[in-house]
Amino acid sequence: MSDSLLMHCTSIAFQKEGWLTVALLRGDPGSGKSDLALRAIDMGRAELVSDDQTLLTRHGQEILAAPPPTIAGKIEVRGLGVVTFSCCSDVPVGLVVDLVPRDQIERLPSPEFEEILGISIPKLKLHSFDHSAITKLVLAITRSESDIVR
Repeated sequence: MSDSLLMHCTSIAFQKEGWLTVALLRGDPGSGKSDLALRAIDMGRAELVSDDQTLLTRHGQEILAAPPPTIAGKIEVRGLGVVTFSCCSDVPVGLVVDLVPRDQIERLPSPEFEEILGISIPKLKLHSFDHSAITKLVLAITRSESDIVR
């Protein structure tokens, strides 16, 4: 098993219990990965790790997310171009988010997990263009699973 992989996703870091934790935003082109990241960054809720591609590396029992050097600090803003932002690196991954059409989201979903490089990571589905998408993302990454009733 390889200790690292390059994943097609946008990654942003959030504060959780005093530490940064990454959400990996995955989806088809146009699903809103960069747009959701940009809105979370603009609201002061997140910091950019990487746009479009994220280097994931296993370090002990954690998966660390980092930008590939060629795109570090860059995010594509559709209709504007590529914009430079500050970014962070080597931050533990805490959540995988699949961005899907609204009709693919269950009202009360069962907890899901995805194994990445041998580590189980919580996973959920969101529709990135809902007004509440950032709030849902913040709740999912900052609340413990025991705090959510399904």
